[in-house]
Amino acid sequence: MLYVVVEELVPEYSQGKHSNIGTVGFALGFALMMVLDVVLS
Repeated sequence: MLYVVVEELVPEYSQGKHSNIGTVGFALGFALMMVLDVVLS
């Protein structure tokens, strides 16, 4: 679900040759943010 939202709402991520790098980076950043939220609270 996160992949679809990023691909559709942030068109800059889906342009160019390596379009999945930005999407995967966003997903990893989001997962890291969730882990840090649980660990630090």
